[in-house]
Amino acid sequence: MIKISEPVIERGLLRKCTVDLKELKVEPFTMIIFGGAGDLSKRKLMPGLYHLFDAGDLAAGFSVLSFGLPQKDDNAYRREMLGALSQFDAAPGEDKWEEFSRNLYYLPSRFDDEAGYEELCRKIDKISVPDQSYRTNIIFYMAVPPDMVPLIVGKLKKFNLCKGPFNARIVVEKPFGVDSRSARELNRTLVDAFDECQIFRIDHYLSKEPVQNILFFRFANFVFEQIWNRNYVDHVQITVAEDIGIEHRGGFYERTGVVRDIVQNHMLQILGLIAMEPPVGFSADYVRDEKTKVFNSVRIMEGADIDRHTVRGQYGAGAAGGGPVVGYRQERDVAPLSLQPTFFAAKFHIDNMRWAGVPFFLRTGKRLAKRITEICIQFKQLPLRLFGTPCDPNILVFTIQPDEKISLKFGVKYPYSIDEIYPVNMVFGYRDTFQVKARPDYERLLLDCIKGDLSLFVRQDSVEAMWQIVDPINARWESTPPKDFPNYRAGSWGPRQAQTLIEETGRSWLTV
Repeated sequence: MIKISEPVIERGLLRKCTVDLKELKVEPFTMIIFGGAGDLSKRKLMPGLYHLFDAGDLAAGFSVLSFGLPQKDDNAYRREMLGALSQFDAAPGEDKWEEFSRNLYYLPSRFDDEAGYEELCRKIDKISVPDQSYRTNIIFYMAVPPDMVPLIVGKLKKFNLCKGPFNARIVVEKPFGVDSRSARELNRTLVDAFDECQIFRIDHYLSKEPVQNILFFRFANFVFEQIWNRNYVDHVQITVAEDIGIEHRGGFYERTGVVRDIVQNHMLQILGLIAMEPPVGFSADYVRDEKTKVFNSVRIMEGADIDRHTVRGQYGAGAAGGGPVVGYRQERDVAPLSLQPTFFAAKFHIDNMRWAGVPFFLRTGKRLAKRITEICIQFKQLPLRLFGTPCDPNILVFTIQPDEKISLKFGVKYPYSIDEIYPVNMVFGYRDTFQVKARPDYERLLLDCIKGDLSLFVRQDSVEAMWQIVDPINARWESTPPKDFPNYRAGSWGPRQAQTLIEETGRSWLTV
């Protein structure tokens, strides 16, 4: 059951949805993947859907229809997806794949060809199975470049596929625009055709169990929530480090860069979870309300402040994975003198009662020393030297990848010493404790979308608020080209200026 109240935010009306999560269930559905023969479908969507089917999580009567080019028929598409599963995941069992693949269909069409949408309407009528309420559940998945989304949405609206007889949802991949203005334009296109409750803006980082567990750790444990504020926290660090380069995405990265690719979405979403106030409940909009308040409280940097409190970098040649690797400018589809940053570090402040005066240090980049995503919360040191030397501060660490764990650093007495303090870690590991293998990100998000659970998807006011934080940084960087690119070696921890950024405050990066 969906309860709607409006209006709720500034800069226009946003129809909010408060969904009773207990009432959500998996019903028969038809998923139309625009760009269903592309890279995202092969690497993420089709393996995710197959594993949900294999686990028994999909209702009977589901169907998946790919819409796009090149020309092929259903059987050719099924063979192609089988090959993709074998290449990017694991070869499925023959009988199970045969059963699953009978639900796959292909409709060849250009995205601007209205005859294709007429055929789409007929195809939906033919392959869709209504749910128990006699409604047809349709999911439109935009596995296409961002500039194609407005065109497709316009056609869906023209052919009455967005509302009317259908229980329709639309899934949009990041980036949600390239700045505040384009994000608003994209949103106007979406809400002209769909209600906000129908729009699923996907950020795969939010599906990771350790990310979700930030809220449970905070609000289920009285001892930590009481010290989760400026009175006890010295500073917070968020590191999203990748040891790979841009791989096959040179053209995309040249248009996007590190801020639009990682900072504006993944990193700020993590910051929002760490810094938010307790929500009144855990339905989608209660949580998203509190995150948006955080984004609106982040101090916006301008001009010289950006120069002082941010660091950009681009990797040069170096070593990774046991062998030499080329620099960013030597990657395929990258301009020989490209000025696109592949590294970002910054010091942010959140101007509210909970976090006033507490710096948040964010760092991310390609071709760094190792692959790791961590959130480190360092608490303040004791003011007294009871044991002759200062005690190391307590540090709480959420490790998102490659291992999923939570650890707490504290001091104990070293055996048989008089007053020697020894730092130790208390560690909770997901795999060791629960004996379960983490689900790939897209499996969880696809299942939530099928059920209609918006909890792990991004709302438009959050999107605009996050863009307002990074827009001035992008504008400053683009108006003042760097003179020292490339300025860090592949396989290192980034440019020296990133160390200076945090060391000049008397602190150091905790993830090394």
